[in-house]
Amino acid sequence: MILALIGAQALYLLLIWLASAIICSWLSMRAGYGEKPGLATGLLLTAVGLIPWVFIYLAYARRGSRRAEEGIIPRRHKADERPAA
Repeated sequence: MILALIGAQALYLLLIWLASAIICSWLSMRAGYGEKPGLATGLLLTAVGLIPWVFIYLAYARRGSRRAEEGIIPRRHKADERPAA
């Protein structure tokens, strides 16, 4: 029984770790810094890594980035209106 509880807790921690890496990567890409800095921050600092990227995303987005062009909340595009990547 104890081993099953440890396994479930490890799975939840793994999911939190991966989710923080994905969110940090997305925030850094939209802010104009590329995916790699956000991915590294999310993997190394886990959930704490979200704090600096949320701050950077809201306050220090680079000019010409997707966040600067579309705003804080991204627009949803229809399939035929998607911008070229």
